[in-house]
Amino acid sequence: MDTAVSPSRAARAAGRRQAIIEAALAEFVARGFAATRLDDVAKRAGVAKGTIYLHFEDKKALFQELIRTALVPLISRLAVPPPAGGSVRDKLENFAQTFVEEVVATRRGDIVRLIVAEGSRFPSIADFYYREVVSRGMAGMRALIDRGIKSGEIRAQGLADFPQIVIAPAIVAVIWHGLFGKRAPLDASAMFRVQLDLIFGTRRAT
Repeated sequence: MDTAVSPSRAARAAGRRQAIIEAALAEFVARGFAATRLDDVAKRAGVAKGTIYLHFEDKKALFQELIRTALVPLISRLAVPPPAGGSVRDKLENFAQTFVEEVVATRRGDIVRLIVAEGSRFPSIADFYYREVVSRGMAGMRALIDRGIKSGEIRAQGLADFPQIVIAPAIVAVIWHGLFGKRAPLDASAMFRVQLDLIFGTRRAT
């Protein structure tokens, strides 16, 4: 007997899984991690609650999947070193622009804001986020800084010990947008440019 799953059945299962993930994101953003119930996720996704357990062990596993699918690929892409001979500043400028466009005012930013707000109450979620996102991002940033120091682009060698300084505008932009974006919109791209001028010196117009 052929037990292989048919393409149409696999496609339906994948569609239900994606609907659950999207519904979970909406519920987590609206209610917070603690108050979100899988019953509400199921209702929003248009599936039975039991269907969620076919894909995810529990609410924590579902939230971890949000991090894994929404943020890990982006961080992995941003952590790719520049090509040989490429400018470290150009790479950081690309990181800044990508972060502004794909995180700050998007659902990815909502996930980051949720972790900032509730991570201390749920250490396992914070640990997962650190392991899957923060540690990878920091490793990539350290590699870039080391390369910039060796090439002479970065003169402040102490920056290698504190890559958080380079990443700081990203966190500020995400938190500011969530708290004050409607009252005092922040030009995150311009803020990043000022940060890079402080690190590399003002870039001369060509």
